[in-house]
Amino acid sequence: MSRIVRDPAVLEGYARDASGLRHVPEGLARPASRAELVEVLREAAAAGAAVTPAGAQTSTTGASLAARGLLLSLRAMDRVLDVDPARRLARVEAGALLGTLNHALAGEALFFAPDPTSDETCTLGGAIACNASGPRTLLYGATRAHVRALTVALADGTVREFRRPVVEKNTVGYQPTHDLVDWFVGSEGTLGVVVEAELALLPRPERETGIGIAFPGLVDALAFVRAARASTAIRPRCLEYFDAEAFRIARTHADDPAWGADGQVMIYAEDCAPGALDIDAWLALAEAHGAPDADMRVFEGEAAIRTARRLRHAVPATMHERTAPYLATGGRRISTDWAVPLAHAEEALLLSDGFAIEAGLPPAVTYGHLGNGHPHQNWVARDPDEVARHEAVVERTLRAVIQLGGTVAAEHGIGKLKARWLGLQANASQVALMRAAKREFDPEGRMAPGNILA
Repeated sequence: MSRIVRDPAVLEGYARDASGLRHVPEGLARPASRAELVEVLREAAAAGAAVTPAGAQTSTTGASLAARGLLLSLRAMDRVLDVDPARRLARVEAGALLGTLNHALAGEALFFAPDPTSDETCTLGGAIACNASGPRTLLYGATRAHVRALTVALADGTVREFRRPVVEKNTVGYQPTHDLVDWFVGSEGTLGVVVEAELALLPRPERETGIGIAFPGLVDALAFVRAARASTAIRPRCLEYFDAEAFRIARTHADDPAWGADGQVMIYAEDCAPGALDIDAWLALAEAHGAPDADMRVFEGEAAIRTARRLRHAVPATMHERTAPYLATGGRRISTDWAVPLAHAEEALLLSDGFAIEAGLPPAVTYGHLGNGHPHQNWVARDPDEVARHEAVVERTLRAVIQLGGTVAAEHGIGKLKARWLGLQANASQVALMRAAKREFDPEGRMAPGNILA
């Protein structure tokens, strides 16, 4: 096959993503154009070879690793093709970085709203493939809501365009067939390869302010989050939770030892309401829910917001660092992205901590999108035995989460790591419909084997 790299040293560089899994691909293709991509897919189809699309390989679920066959890296297809400020639309290639797009939009006072932790290093094709979100999902929603059209290459090399309908009413057939864009957003490469995307943009807020507030513990922090969501005096676009250890990591990176105290937790929020920041409203709400008087940090303006986001990103980065020494011995970072209705968040977190303690393990380091009822839990597993023990805790937690009306995966997708848990949430009819869609677009089952439908 043309343009296929089989050098073991090169392939090893594509054998890991952020999941901690390792799969060395049998070959690597790095097309730089649509024509080259189509050629690779046609040759793979003729050879009966499996193909797994990948972007910058920031997946935490192993979705960007090739369990068998070829890894198809889209990173060389990285152009921002067009920006239409009047219509607030951008057309991009799949390998363009999310951060690159937003930098290109800065002069137009526009931005692409989804903001995964890896926003400066993840590709837009990857964000579409797993329906990525991030802290600001609270206000803006996940990637799906911002995708207007997709150009997709199917397993046989056929290229098709899918565009959202613009009608306000539609009664033609079964509802899931009304909008095929939604079939590909979140499909993790299993139905085809996203080649290009048309994305909806938003006006940049007039003002952006970050606020970090210490609280005595989870109960007070959650009460504040619920009150902030219900308030008409403030307009949060994110409400991020840091447990005691996550807060310790954040303030260490902030070089601010006076902020908070041992055992305290933190909520990081961003306010983007028009006009001047109503700091008195934030202070009153925080103090009404147990926040120590004046133990608040304000991050005003774009540069300060970037600093605050680095503190948030320091938590998963630190967990990766703690795990790195154990990768060679079969250990890895164990992480979750379940979500529950906000009213059940405290119960779900306490249950999970209890399951870990019963298993003789420490409670997770917990942080993330609690404003959406969606925390992240992280553990360091040092060897395969600890991996299994931690995953047993995760499974118990997920079963409890489902009983509370939640989901096993809120933003990172299913990939390879979570495929075993798909059946906890999706019933037999739902799985059958997924398999039917898979057969329609990938009848030979060669696209992204192991992702979603193991």
